Amino acid sequence: MQEIEEVREVNEPQTDSGFKREITLFDAIMIVTGGMIGSGIFIVTADISRAVVSPGNMLLVWVLSGFLTMVGAISYGELSSMFPKVGGQYVYLKEAYNKMVAFLYGWTLFLVIQTGVIAAVAVAFARFTGVLIPWFGEDNVLLSIFSFRFTSVQLLAILSIVFLTYINSRGVKSGKLIQNIFGSTKLIALFGLIIFGLLFGINDTAVQANFSDFWGSSAAAAGGSEAPPVGMALITAIGIAMVGALFSADSWNNIGFSGDEIVNPKRTIVLSMVIGSAIVMGLYLVINLVYLLVLPLHGDPNATDVMAQGIKYASNDRVATAVAEVIGGYPATIGIAILIMISTFGCNNGAILSGARVYYAIAKDGLFFRRMGSLNKNGVPAAALWLQCAWACLLCLSGTYNDLLDYVIFAVMLFYILTIIGVFVLRVKRPDLKRPYKAFGYPILPALYVILASGICIILLLYKPAYTWPGLIIVALGIPVFYFFGSKFREESGM
Repeated sequence: MQEIEEVREVNEPQTDSGFKREITLFDAIMIVTGGMIGSGIFIVTADISRAVVSPGNMLLVWVLSGFLTMVGAISYGELSSMFPKVGGQYVYLKEAYNKMVAFLYGWTLFLVIQTGVIAAVAVAFARFTGVLIPWFGEDNVLLSIFSFRFTSVQLLAILSIVFLTYINSRGVKSGKLIQNIFGSTKLIALFGLIIFGLLFGINDTAVQANFSDFWGSSAAAAGGSEAPPVGMALITAIGIAMVGALFSADSWNNIGFSGDEIVNPKRTIVLSMVIGSAIVMGLYLVINLVYLLVLPLHGDPNATDVMAQGIKYASNDRVATAVAEVIGGYPATIGIAILIMISTFGCNNGAILSGARVYYAIAKDGLFFRRMGSLNKNGVPAAALWLQCAWACLLCLSGTYNDLLDYVIFAVMLFYILTIIGVFVLRVKRPDLKRPYKAFGYPILPALYVILASGICIILLLYKPAYTWPGLIIVALGIPVFYFFGSKFREESGM
C-alpha cells in the first residue's frame, strides 16, 4: 500500500503519555472486525429488503456500503499515519479544523454515539441470552415504579457493561485478550454459518423466487405484490436502506482511538482498518447471498411459517435466525443465538476499550473534566472508562437509546464527511507534513466518498427529517457547552 510498507519504527513499551504499546497488528484487526460485527448483520437485511424490494437491489445496497466503508478506511489511513495519537478521529478533526469542531465530535460521541451503541449492543446480548435462559426476558419485570419498568434484560445488559469496563480497567492486555478470543471466535462462526448454509441450506424454492427475477421487474411473480422503485425513487430507497448496512459495518475507525497503545501505529492502524474492513464487508456480502439462497425475499407479513414470511417479514427482523431454523431446526436456532451472544459481547468490548480514549484526549486538551485525562496504574484511562460505563448504563435504563441512535445517524455521517474532507484540507494547510501513507486513489476516491455520503445525508434530510434535525440539535448543543463550560474545564486543568 504505497509508502506504508516502508514504515518502520522503534516502539518503546511505554509512550511519553503513559500508555503502553501492546496492541499488535493481529490485535488491531480483531478490534476492527470485532467492533464492526455486532447484531446488525443478523437483522437489518429485512428492513433493507422492504425498502428496495428486489434481491438485486438488496445486494447492491451491501456492495455500495462495502465500497464506501473501504474508501473511508483507506482515506482515514492517511490521517492516522500522520497523527497516530490516542483520540483518533477527534485528533484528525482538531488538526484539520479547530478544537471546537473536534469537541463537537467528542461531545456527540460521548452523549449518544459510543455510549448509545454500547447500551444497544448490551441489550441485544441480553435478549439473545434469553433464548438460552428464558429468565432473561423483557416480560420479566423486576421493578416497576409508575411508567418505569426495570427488566431482567436491562439487568444483564448493565452487568455486562460493568464487567467489560472492569476488565478493560485492568489494562489493555486484558481488554485485547477478550477481543482476540471473541473476535476470532465470531469470525470462525460466521465462516461456519456461510459454509453450513451453502452445503445444506440451499432451497430450490428460494433460488427460483429470488434469482429468476433478480432485479424484481415483476415482483409479483417472485411471490410479492410490490414493484421495485425506479429512477429517483430507487436512488432514494437505496440511500435510506444504506443507513442500516453502513451502521452494521460501523466502528472500523475506532482502532485509531488507541493510537498511543499500538505497536508501530503509522503502519498498523492503516493495515488493520483496511484488512479488517475487507474481511467484514466480504463476509457480509456472502452472508446476504446465503440468505437469498435459503429464504425467498418476498413473503406474507401475516404468516407464521419462516419460509412463508420470507426475508422481508422475518419475525422481529431476525433473518439469520429464520435461515438457521430452515437449515437445522431448533438446534440451529440455538446455535445462532449463541453466535449473536458472542458477537455482541465482543463488539461491546471493542467499543468500551476504544471510546474512553477519545474522552481522555478531550480532557488532555482542557475541554473535559481533568480526571478524565489521567491514567491508572495499569496505563489505561480508568476514570473515562467508568464515566462511559455510567452513562451507557443510564441509557440502558432510559429505554430511549434506539431513538437516540436514529437521531444521531445524520450527525455521524456528517463527521465522517468532515474527516474525509480533512484529507484535502491538510494537503493544502500542511503540505510539508510527513505522510507515511498517502490515501490510495487521491483525490478521486476520497472525493467520491464525500459526494456519495453527502447524497445519503441529503436524502435523509429530505425524507427522514424526524431523524436528521434532532441529530443536528444534539451536535449544536455542544457549541454552548464548548464556550461556556470549556473555560471552566481549562481552569480546572490549569491550562
